[in-house]
Amino acid sequence: MSATLKCLRALSDPTRLRIVALLERDELSVNELQEITRMGQSRISTHLGLLQDSGFVQSRREGKRAFYRLGPAAGTMAGELRQLAIRGAGELSGHADDQVNLKRILARRRAQAQVYFNQVAGRFDRVYGPGRSWEAFGHLLLRILPPLVVADLGAGEGLLSELLARRCRKVIAVDNSRKIVAFGAAKARRNNMKNLEFRLGDLQDPPVAPASVDLAILSQALHHAQDPARAIASAARILKPGGQIMILDLARHRFERARKLYGDHWLGFAESELHRWLEAAGFKHIEISRVAREEAPPHFETLLAAAQK
Repeated sequence: MSATLKCLRALSDPTRLRIVALLERDELSVNELQEITRMGQSRISTHLGLLQDSGFVQSRREGKRAFYRLGPAAGTMAGELRQLAIRGAGELSGHADDQVNLKRILARRRAQAQVYFNQVAGRFDRVYGPGRSWEAFGHLLLRILPPLVVADLGAGEGLLSELLARRCRKVIAVDNSRKIVAFGAAKARRNNMKNLEFRLGDLQDPPVAPASVDLAILSQALHHAQDPARAIASAARILKPGGQIMILDLARHRFERARKLYGDHWLGFAESELHRWLEAAGFKHIEISRVAREEAPPHFETLLAAAQK
């Protein structure tokens, strides 16, 4: 059967005209079409099959559900036939009821989507949501970074360094553990990250040339330094003029066991301490804020400090 005859046959039934008119407004599932038209599932499915076979209707699966929508009106004839079908549906006795039921179904959809957000309003950022992860947010934010040269000071095995290397021109990951540096370097080679270089060195005297990097990052590393002020001053030394430093670290706390459990030398920092050290190192435009608080005891809080050389 020719495509033209298939189209004419598909539009020869009043029920199929009703379905075309409904799908012209929005995509709908079989169950929704049943509820709107008050017809059985098998009957609706049969009509959808004929419309799909003629190219008037397309479908997509969402889990166990299939949603139907009008196909593209490619060509003058297809577009004209669609408009004739919609006009013809408007002359059927059940058209007004169909439109009322459709409006009700779409309103219910919107209300169902709002129920969840109304329930979590005021605590949305603390409630689990599929796909909402800091790693995903990190990838998003990295997309807006220019191709910088970055020093990740106290990089550990390079979780942050790897993320940065996917966008930055070069990342120098510095850590004082020979084993960690070897592990990170081997992982970078396996992942073919030629712009990620691991170097063995200390935060307080990183093996990085003066005025050679655009951004220095100390992520949960400063509280391991013997002399945090010196570490910040060393970061200033390796930054180019106009370069930036970013520090993520713990706010001052009293959890003494952190020294033994995590090898911490400092029990976090006060905002005033960080500000004083940054200012003494010659940084300007200093901004410090509390950006996170853990729900579980001892409720560690994280500070973010940013400044420009």
